[in-house]
Amino acid sequence: MTVLKTSMRNFLAHKGRMALSAVAVLLSVAFVCGTLVFTDTMSTTFDKLFAATASDVTVSAKDASDGGETTSDNGKPPVIPASVLAEVRKVDGVKSAEGALHSTSLTVVDGDKESLSPTSGGPTIVGNWTANDARTMKITSGAAPEGPDQILVDADTADKHGLELGDEIGVISVVGTHTAKVSGIADFTVTNPGAAIFFLDTKTAQQALLGESGVFTNVNATAADGVSHAQLKKNVAAALDGDYKVLTAKESAEAGQKDVEGFMSVLKYAMLGFAGIAFLVGIFLIINTFSMLVAQRTREIGLMRAIGSSRKQVNRSVLIEALLLGVVGSVLGVGAGVGLAVGLMKLMGMAGMELSTDDLTVAWTTPAIGLLLGVVVTVLAAYLPARRAGKISPMAALRDAGAPADARAGRIRGGVGTLLTAAGAFALYLAAAAEKAAEGSMWLGFGVVLSLIGFVLIGPLLAGGVVRVLGVVVLRVFGPVGRMAERNALRNPRRTGATGAALMIGLALVACLSVVGASMVASATDELDKSVGTDFIIQSDSGQLITPQAVKAVQDAPQVERVTEYKWTEADFTTPDGKTLKNTAITAADPTYATDLRVETVEGKLEDAYRPDSMSVHEKFAEDHGIGLGSKIDVAFKDGETAGLTVRAITSSDAVVDAGAMYTSIDTMARYVPADRMPLDMLLFVSAKDGQQDAAYTALKDSLHDYPQYTVRDQTDYKEALKDQIGQLLNMIYGLLALAIVVAILGVVNTLALSVVERTREIGLMRAIGLSRRQLRRMIRLESVVIALFGALLGLGLGMGWGATAQQLLALEGLKVLEIPWPTIIGVFIGSAFVGLFAALVPAFRAGRMNVLNAIATE
Repeated sequence: MTVLKTSMRNFLAHKGRMALSAVAVLLSVAFVCGTLVFTDTMSTTFDKLFAATASDVTVSAKDASDGGETTSDNGKPPVIPASVLAEVRKVDGVKSAEGALHSTSLTVVDGDKESLSPTSGGPTIVGNWTANDARTMKITSGAAPEGPDQILVDADTADKHGLELGDEIGVISVVGTHTAKVSGIADFTVTNPGAAIFFLDTKTAQQALLGESGVFTNVNATAADGVSHAQLKKNVAAALDGDYKVLTAKESAEAGQKDVEGFMSVLKYAMLGFAGIAFLVGIFLIINTFSMLVAQRTREIGLMRAIGSSRKQVNRSVLIEALLLGVVGSVLGVGAGVGLAVGLMKLMGMAGMELSTDDLTVAWTTPAIGLLLGVVVTVLAAYLPARRAGKISPMAALRDAGAPADARAGRIRGGVGTLLTAAGAFALYLAAAAEKAAEGSMWLGFGVVLSLIGFVLIGPLLAGGVVRVLGVVVLRVFGPVGRMAERNALRNPRRTGATGAALMIGLALVACLSVVGASMVASATDELDKSVGTDFIIQSDSGQLITPQAVKAVQDAPQVERVTEYKWTEADFTTPDGKTLKNTAITAADPTYATDLRVETVEGKLEDAYRPDSMSVHEKFAEDHGIGLGSKIDVAFKDGETAGLTVRAITSSDAVVDAGAMYTSIDTMARYVPADRMPLDMLLFVSAKDGQQDAAYTALKDSLHDYPQYTVRDQTDYKEALKDQIGQLLNMIYGLLALAIVVAILGVVNTLALSVVERTREIGLMRAIGLSRRQLRRMIRLESVVIALFGALLGLGLGMGWGATAQQLLALEGLKVLEIPWPTIIGVFIGSAFVGLFAALVPAFRAGRMNVLNAIATE
C-alpha cells in the first residue's frame, strides 16, 4: 500500500512531465482504435446494404460472379433468357419473381458530358427499376421511369452533382449512348457507401445496356410464406436443371461481402501497421521519460533505500507510475479513437464514400485491444528504467549528481548494436545479390529489422561523432552559445541517441519509400522511352472497354496514320508437356503492335507471332513447359473454339511494359471466337503522320468528344499519369507516417523539457554570470536542432540504404533504374531542423522565465 501511495504521489507530482508521454500513448492507441472502429463501421455498412438489397433467391448466368458484378470481355454482363423468369414463376414455393438487369461497364454523363461517376472509386450501376429496388429505396421526388426518355437517379448522386427533375443524362454503354431525362430521385433506406445508381424501365434498360430484348442478368424470386430460402433455392435449382447459378439472400450477401473483404483487409492492416510504427516511436519517448525521471530522483530514491525500501519496492513504484500513465493514456486514446473514426468517415464522405454515423460500430474488442496495447507497451517501455531505479544504492542519497552511467552496460549495448548492424548490412547485401525476388524479399525484411535495431542500439556511440560534426557545420557559427548547445547534446549520449532514434524510424521509412517510388517512376519512364514506338495511347481510366464506335471515331480522325487495336481475354492452354492451364491470359493485337511496342525477344521475331494460327510466349513460360520455336499449344478460347497455335516467338520475361504477355493476332482470335463474343479493345495505340503529332493530338480529342470515358495521352501525358499515381500513393503513406513523426516530435519536446528541469541549478548559475534570456533560449533551440538533425541523418542514410536494396529486387522484375530523389531527401533534412526549432519553443520559453535565485537554490 505504501508503494502505491508513493507511486501515486510521484505520478501527480510529475504530471506535467508525464503529459507528453501520455499524449504519445493516446495518439498510438487512438490510431489503433480509430482504425478498428472505422473498418468495422465500413463492414457494417456494406453488410446492411448487401443484406437489404439481396432477394430471397437470385438466379444468374453460370459465369456470373457470386457478387453479380461480372462483365464479359465484350463489355456486356452475362445474361439469361427471359424464359427462365417464366420457369421460376412456376416453381413450388415462389410467391413472386421478376427479371432484373444491371451493368457496371458503362459511363454516365450529364448534359455537359461531365462524368457522374463517384470520385471515391465506387461503381456506377445502371439497371431496371424493380420491386426489389423499391424495398430498399424510396422515391422522394418525381416518379419511377416509364419510358425510354426517363431515368431515375439515387439521391446521393443527385446531391453531389446538382441534378434536378428534367435534367438530361447520357448512359454510354458498349451498345451506344442512350439519353434520358431525370424523372425521379430515390433515397436509400440503408446507407449507400458510394455507388452512383441509375434506373431505366425494363425494356429501355435491355436495349441501352445489352442491345437486345428478352434477356436479364438475373431473376429475383420471393419465397412464399412458410418456405425457407434454402428450400426455395433447392426447388428453383431442380426446376432449372443446374444450368444457372442459384443463390439464397444469405449467400448473395456473403458474396458481396467477400468482394469488399480484400480491400477492407488491406486498408485495416496497412493502417494498423502505421499505428505499430507510432507505438515503436512512442516506446523511445516513454523510455526517455522514465530514464530522466529516475536520474532526477536519484537522491530521493537513495533516501528511500536508506530508510528501508527494497529494490523490488523501488522497481515496483516506477512500474506502477508507468501503469498509471498507460491506463490514463489508453483510456483517453480509446475515446479519441472513436472521434478519429468519425473524422475519417467525414473525410471519406468528402471524397465521395458515404458512411453514416448511425452505423458506427464499436465492438467490445476495440477498447479492450486499445487498453491492453497501451498499458502493456507503456509498462514494458518503463521496465529498463525501473530496473535501473532498483539498482540505486542508499549511498546515492549523499551525491549531488544523478546516478553515473553504467559503463559496462554501455559497452555491451554498443557491442550488440554493432553486431546487429553488421548482420543487417550483410542481409541487405544478400537481398541485393539475390537472383529471385521472393528470396531477396526475405533477406530484405531481415536486413531492415536488424539494421534498425542495430542503429537504435549504437545510437549513443554514433551521437558523439555525428553531433560533433554537426556542431562544426551548424553550431560553431553561434559562438559560445552554439558550443554550449553542442556540449549539452553530448552530455548524455544515451539520451541523445534515444531521442534521435525516435525521429530516425519515421524518416528512414520516408527515405526508403521515396527512393523506391522515384526508382519505379524512373524505370517505367526509361522503359517507355525504349519500348513504346507509338505517339498516343487511348484507354479508359475506369477500366471500361473501348466500343467499336469509339474505335471508328479514332480511325476516322485526320492526321492519324495507323491505329493498333489491343484485346485481352482468357483461354485454357494445353502445352506440349501435357499440362492444361486454366484461365490463362492471352493478348490479341494487330500486327502493327510489334512496331508500336518494341518487345525484346530471345528467340524468333515478334511480328511472326501475328501470322495465321501463330502466337508468342514469354521466356519463363517456355522454360517451365518445354516450349521452343515451332511448338504447338492448344488454346481453348473463352466463349470460342479450340485452336492449335504455333509458337513463332519467345519474348523476354524481364519486360516492364506488358510483362508476361503472350500474343496472337486479332485475325487468329476471330477465326475461333464468334463475332458477338469477340473481346472489345482494352487499349488503342495511335501513330500520327510525320510531323503532325500536335494536330493529331487535337483531332483525337475532338473525335472522342462524345466518348468522355476515354482519355487520349501522348507519351509525356502517360509518364505524368504514372508519376501522379505513384505520387498519390506515397503522399497517402507519408500522411500515415506523419503520426509517427508527430510522436517523435513529442519525444524531442519531452526530452528538452525534462533536460531543462534536470539542469535548473546550472541554468540559474549561467544566468547569474551573464547569460541572457535570449542566449539561453537560443542554446536550447540549437540543442534541439542538432538532436533532430542527428536523427534525420541516421534515418535518411538508413532509409536510402533500404530503398537502394529494394530497387535491386525491383530490377529482377524489370525496374532497373535506381533514382535517389535528392530534392525530397534534402527537403526532409532541412525540414528536420525546423522540427527541432518547433520542438524547442515551449522548453526554451520555460527556461527563459526561470527565476535566477530560485533556480540556483534548487537541490
